[in-house]
Amino acid sequence: MLLDLQPFTDADFCYLTTIGRVTGRPHTIEIWFALNGYTLYMLAGGRDRSDWVKNALHSPEVQVKINETMFSGQARLVKDTEEDALARKLVAGKYIPRSSDDLTDWSRTALPVVVDLEVL
Repeated sequence: MLLDLQPFTDADFCYLTTIGRVTGRPHTIEIWFALNGYTLYMLAGGRDRSDWVKNALHSPEVQVKINETMFSGQARLVKDTEEDALARKLVAGKYIPRSSDDLTDWSRTALPVVVDLEVL
């Protein structure tokens, strides 16, 4: 039986751990996310200039911690325009109502990054 990820969807953030492409050491960031089944979506405001994005693309095997649960997964960029739109809709839909800042530009211009979670 697969793990039900529904209890994790409302968490404020997750911790993403990538392996540094230069140092080879783990690097962890706190980041906003949205889940759709076993797919985790994030938006990189710095787009592909963000170190965490560079690291994830260099070494796609990543770790994600939501609440106190650790998941493994494979990071990638979105596959197509349909998935791009879904990622933006899910992440923006989760955080725009929670924020006092105007996140419209961020949600439109940030780079969607995906982690396909390995859930047993």
